[in-house]
Amino acid sequence: MDENSQETQLFAAFERHGEFVAAQNTLLAVDLFVEPSREEEDVELDCSRKLIMIFGEYQEQSYLLDPYLENLVSPVAECLRKYAMTCVNARGAQSSRSRVERLADLLHNYIKFRGYKTITRFFPHEVADLSIALDFIRLPSGPVKDLSQWGLRYAVLLWLSLICRIPFDLQKFDDTTRSGETANAIELVGKDRLNMAGLEREGAATLLARFYARKDTKEQLSSFVEWSITIFRSSDITLSIGVLQVLCELVKSGSSEQLQAFVQQFLEITDTLEQSTTLASNTLVRKYRTKLLSRVALRLMPSKVSRSKLTFRSLDGDIKNKADNGNVDDGDEDFDVPEEIDTILESLFKSLQDKDTVVRWSAAKGIARLSERLPSDFSSQVLETILGLFSIHSVAGASVYDTPAVAEATWHGASLASAEMARRGLVQTAALGSLLSWLSKALYFDIRKGAHSIGSNVRDAAAYVIWALARAQDPESFSPYARELAQWLVSVALFDREIHIRRAASAAFQEHVGRMALFPHGIDVLRKTDFYAVSVRRNAFTVAAPQVAEHLEYRSYLINHVISITLRHWDVAMRELGAQALRRICELDLKTLGLECASKMAGFLRSVDVSDVHGALVALTGISEAYRAQGNEENAINRQKIFAFIAIISQDAVMAPRNGLVLAAACDLIASSLTLQEVELRERSSVPHWKRIVDQGLRHRSSSVQQAAAAAMATTSSLVDCSPDVHRLIKDFRRGPQSLQQSLGYTLGILNYNAHPHGFSEVVKCLLESVDSNSSARMSSIEARRNCFQALPKIITNVLPRLTEYLIAESMYGALNALDSGLDDYTMDERGDVGSWVRMACIRGLASIFEDLFRVSGSIPEFASYLPAQMYHSVIARILRQGVERLDNVRQIAGHCLLRLFRIPLPSVPHQEEWRIKGSELMMKLFLNDASDAITSWSVGEWLFPKAVELLRVQEYRQPLLTGLIHSVGARTGSTHRPASSSLVSFAQGLPLSPGNSDYSLFELCDDLIECAQGRTTSNAVVVPILQTFNMLLEADILSHLSNVDNGPSKLEKLLNIATRNILQLKNVQRVQESMKIVINLLVVSSVSKSSSERIIDFLSHPYPKIRTSTAEYLYTFIQSRDLGWEADEAVEELLLETEWSSESMQVKVAATRVSELLSCAITE
Repeated sequence: MDENSQETQLFAAFERHGEFVAAQNTLLAVDLFVEPSREEEDVELDCSRKLIMIFGEYQEQSYLLDPYLENLVSPVAECLRKYAMTCVNARGAQSSRSRVERLADLLHNYIKFRGYKTITRFFPHEVADLSIALDFIRLPSGPVKDLSQWGLRYAVLLWLSLICRIPFDLQKFDDTTRSGETANAIELVGKDRLNMAGLEREGAATLLARFYARKDTKEQLSSFVEWSITIFRSSDITLSIGVLQVLCELVKSGSSEQLQAFVQQFLEITDTLEQSTTLASNTLVRKYRTKLLSRVALRLMPSKVSRSKLTFRSLDGDIKNKADNGNVDDGDEDFDVPEEIDTILESLFKSLQDKDTVVRWSAAKGIARLSERLPSDFSSQVLETILGLFSIHSVAGASVYDTPAVAEATWHGASLASAEMARRGLVQTAALGSLLSWLSKALYFDIRKGAHSIGSNVRDAAAYVIWALARAQDPESFSPYARELAQWLVSVALFDREIHIRRAASAAFQEHVGRMALFPHGIDVLRKTDFYAVSVRRNAFTVAAPQVAEHLEYRSYLINHVISITLRHWDVAMRELGAQALRRICELDLKTLGLECASKMAGFLRSVDVSDVHGALVALTGISEAYRAQGNEENAINRQKIFAFIAIISQDAVMAPRNGLVLAAACDLIASSLTLQEVELRERSSVPHWKRIVDQGLRHRSSSVQQAAAAAMATTSSLVDCSPDVHRLIKDFRRGPQSLQQSLGYTLGILNYNAHPHGFSEVVKCLLESVDSNSSARMSSIEARRNCFQALPKIITNVLPRLTEYLIAESMYGALNALDSGLDDYTMDERGDVGSWVRMACIRGLASIFEDLFRVSGSIPEFASYLPAQMYHSVIARILRQGVERLDNVRQIAGHCLLRLFRIPLPSVPHQEEWRIKGSELMMKLFLNDASDAITSWSVGEWLFPKAVELLRVQEYRQPLLTGLIHSVGARTGSTHRPASSSLVSFAQGLPLSPGNSDYSLFELCDDLIECAQGRTTSNAVVVPILQTFNMLLEADILSHLSNVDNGPSKLEKLLNIATRNILQLKNVQRVQESMKIVINLLVVSSVSKSSSERIIDFLSHPYPKIRTSTAEYLYTFIQSRDLGWEADEAVEELLLETEWSSESMQVKVAATRVSELLSCAITE
């Protein structure tokens, strides 16, 4: 799948600062102890949403807020402090839960946005704040006890952790009679929340770590360590994770003197965790255990100046190294490495092979940090051990693709550890060659596992290693490997399957170009393989790769990579893109590279792996097409040589039913490489069975294979006359299974009739009979009919230079008539409206034929007999109908084709104005008035329908257009129904009542709608939308004055008759309900109100309870809300309300009769 990545918007400054501050001040100005009104709640929610949205916009560039953070965070934290103080001082005071939650949520968003270490610096941290925060979080019925207020608890815990860092004596806050009360309270607050999953546990762990790091809490720390051991032995996972977080944070930030006494206990804890099956199975436990081990080890080692150094280029082009702190530690201090370090390192190496990435990543960082403090010899041994991990699952002489899947974790961990070592300058020059050797394999670590592959994380980590090496190695030590390394990185940046790997390799290449200046053509290649160039896979393969291959240093390596890796990839899309890339690269020097690459690919045709065979075939096809594009006799000979390679493949491999990919690729290769000499040699051809391959492809069930085989037939048809083959195909495929019928349309439409006749008249006759609804030879498969419809315009385009020789006017008329009849195909099956496939094919086909005929009209003596103007306008009207129907994709195709026909010049024949589209000026004004109209999709109903209804003014296109609009009004999708309905009502409101000087009138619109319904009274698909349209017009009070027009009352009587005809026999509930609404809505029209009132009884006493109930409801609402022009009896409303219309009793019929009588009396009076 191709990646189309949308990059995040980048900002230069915090541009929305003023807007942010205003919204925040609104939230802070409220009284937290008063419940907000509905309006205040809405305003505050809007402000909160706005703040969250701004946080989200700047999340990737959070540093832009740093200059403003103090002024932004301090008021929020101060508001929390004041709120906590009030709650403590006025216990029992009720606060607004929603407002407090929004305050806490704001603080949490700050912490999520910039990290708790940065944000807590702006919290209040006076000594007096300890009692406020501590008492607040311990309030027995305070807001922190509310389960939903987790954000508030998290913020207060972090506030307490900050206060604990202040160097004051906790005993000052104790009661004289209860020493240690404050310390115990803080410890209890933290411990109580260690068992809560989520942020509260992290806040509690931070609080306890800083609490135990104080000098006056040594006793509490000792008891906590003992308590933690008992917790780990109990195998409580949630609590164990919290305790581990405390220990990790404590070992990281506590003083060395304080922690030295607990080292053995910490190591004992790690052993306990490893031995517990329950705890060891948890990813977070293993992660924190690894962190604890590495941090304990760092505490055992003396602090030391970092040996890491940064490589950079000065402005004069010189390469320099600079230590991070200004000087480089040339010699190692002489000290003894504690014995525990060996054990810890062994455990960390084991964690490097853990199944979870977070554990491996933690182990890698721990090993590198520890190695940084070890003597050089010792750190070199660590690196050797890391490199040894690569060989655990490797077999001598085997490629990386032979590595077992279980090696993924080991290789990834080893790569991460190597990267961390490289970042710190711990890779000695002597070990560089060995490391790069393994990295050359890790960059291509891609192992098939079921329907997918594994190893992208290994490849990503390998690129990270190379990036890190560029930042810390000397150019002199890298120069022997620079060329090879550049080739590896470029091939991965161009041809890897995953977008993040290609970008990672590109970043590593960029780092080396910038810091080392050793890569051949570095700047130029980097420009062609930058972050954006490699982001889209297709662009990387087909654009960037040929550009890089212009440099000879990279060309052969790229070709070898494509041949040996990409074209053998498990993903079909990769192989197909690889073939395109190989062709583009070969075209740089086709004479040299073409046959050379083809010969290499031919070697894979003997493989038993289908992927290898398919990759070789698509690559050979690409090279053959490159030869054919360049022409000349020498290239024809080369194509013949490539064609001969097909004989290498086992026939069983090609013909196997499940090997559709190979069969399609073989047919494509035949299509691109077949020559006249091979066809004439027949059985003596270098591939004597090539015709059987094509025939097998035509008979295959897959449409992609059929199309490939049809392309091969097309190539054959351009070389020799295929009339016997065409006759056989028509005979065999016409009445065969559906798959064969589908293949026939593909094949007949693509043959080259301009080179040879190929039984053209028989082909046209076959295609017309296959789609003729009155023919016994009509194909039952919708896909087959679609293919036949697609074939008709193709063959007409094919013979266009000699149209009058191949097609007489009668045959052309038959083809146009067949395509026109296809616009009425509304076949439905379990897949939905599959007839739309045929309609879209016919729309495209008719537009294509019209364009072709107009273009060559000057060379057609009797143009009017080939394309009568009357038929042309009839087809335009029917395409316009499709352009306003309910399916978005059909409307889009129809609109696109209509706009094409608007723009083509008129035919070069006498009386050319007869072929001018009627109302073309109105259409151009509506649809091509400005540039935005030209690119707006006809599938957008809100844009289309207000314009389309105006075309009802064009008489020639009115009836088909109105039919299409009616279909859209009846659509079930709101995006079509709503704009179609509202547009039609708005258009009707602007029409005059009766015909006059205007193009169209309301009377004519109603007449057209009624005429359409009378012709299809049995079709619910037609009648229901028409009734819906009339109901909308009646509800909008548009038809109320129609009875004042001549023949207006008769039209309304016809409408009433359509709505009530056989109403008791109808089964369609929707139609009955729409008819009911018509009858009730006509009560306000004086000429038919009496008739309508008499027919209401049919609905109030209908056999369906749902109809009776909905009629009563609608009638009651109607009487209440409309100006009837007559006074309804109150008894009517009482009957409608009090009668149980869903019951089956006689009372219902009596009530229905009574309602009808009362309404009739009221209207008569």
